[in-house]
Amino acid sequence: MKKGIHPPYQKARVVCVCGETFETGSTKKELRVEICSKCHPFFTGSQRTVETRGRAERFRRKYGLK
Repeated sequence: MKKGIHPPYQKARVVCVCGETFETGSTKKELRVEICSKCHPFFTGSQRTVETRGRAERFRRKYGLK
């Protein structure tokens, strides 16, 4: 890497809207995010389950397949 053209890499504080904070590395001192692993539905287990029963049958009826 060329010297003098890259911003310094330092410790950064990440703040989520849910209130969670943690440290990571970045070129900025503070990062604000809307969603983190503490409040994301995939990681919290509150993910909505998609009802898939009957989808294949509906598709076949719609397009006249057997």
